[in-house]
Amino acid sequence: MNIHEYQAKEVFARYGIPVPPGRVATSPAEVRKIASELGKPVVVKAQVHVGGRGKAGGIKFGTTPSEAEKVASQVLGMSIKGLVVEKVLVTASIDVIAESYLGLVVDRRAKKPVFMASPAGGVDIEEVARTTPEKIFKMHVDPCVGLLPYQSRFLASKLDEDSKLRSQIASIAHKLWRVFWEMDCSLAEINPLVRTKDGQIIALDAKINLDDNALDRHPDLAAMREGETEHDRMAREMGLSYVKLDGSIGCCVNGAGLAMATMDLIKHYGGEPANFLDIGGSSSPDKVLTAMKIICSDPKVKAVFFNIFGGITRCDDVATGIVAALKEMDVKVPIVIRLTGTNEEKAREILGKANLKSTTSMDEGVRQVLKTAQEGVS
Repeated sequence: MNIHEYQAKEVFARYGIPVPPGRVATSPAEVRKIASELGKPVVVKAQVHVGGRGKAGGIKFGTTPSEAEKVASQVLGMSIKGLVVEKVLVTASIDVIAESYLGLVVDRRAKKPVFMASPAGGVDIEEVARTTPEKIFKMHVDPCVGLLPYQSRFLASKLDEDSKLRSQIASIAHKLWRVFWEMDCSLAEINPLVRTKDGQIIALDAKINLDDNALDRHPDLAAMREGETEHDRMAREMGLSYVKLDGSIGCCVNGAGLAMATMDLIKHYGGEPANFLDIGGSSSPDKVLTAMKIICSDPKVKAVFFNIFGGITRCDDVATGIVAALKEMDVKVPIVIRLTGTNEEKAREILGKANLKSTTSMDEGVRQVLKTAQEGVS
């Protein structure tokens, strides 16, 4: 689960990581009031779950409360990569001398968290890694002992030469580790971590991604869930992994790896997937029905491709779900089914009674769904 910047800063503040003063607002008048209370120039920042807010015009400055109100009216309601801005964070503007990066993610290959620090902050860290990898310093943390003091000092030494500032950075690194570890994060990031004119180190931005599997241990964090679409909610409640994309081929697959391979093959043959949808490893007909409702509600979808490799997932369960969906829904797009594995013969029998055909070849299934999408026939 992703949370907004203002929520991540609330978490940072709990742990003593310095952040600029500010509050969230939902109207220009509220922005004006907050700016007046802060009594200094402010930054108005769009709160949406997507990067590139600054380039999209979602971050603006206001030197007076009136100006803050004016720029807020431009930001609120705007669309950034398809997401409408409903909230803005109003924070005091900071005089920045230098920007750096400090973040923690899970290194799955090493099976432990890895700290990353870079003096090249304020820009996309992936871009830094691509163009100037020598500016990124990595350090794994043993989860059995946590971040040790010498490791905090090592990270700080890579970000500033001033010994007093290094002490502040090392303290922030230790607090960021506690956030990451105690809140069950998959990512905790400060970009940029800035040095101010008066010699303070402040987290100017904040990003936290949480492990969904641990949310039961953090009801306060689970309550921060915002910006969820109806389809996202339906998928989450049914245990489906769903990500909307911009293509025209609806995909319903079991397993993340097979889903990725399916999307790759669709693109290989010149198509574009409309979504990533993984029904999981122990699918039920209800899951398939929900998946169909989500996929078919996208007006861009011209055909639906079921690609099922039966293991724990039973092909007959999926077939039953497809037949139930066609009975319950007015499906107006063609459906192509590829299934093989557990109970596939029983599945074909179920599909056959509903006059539905299937193939066992993934390659053939992809080519067929692209053809039917182009022709608009079932």
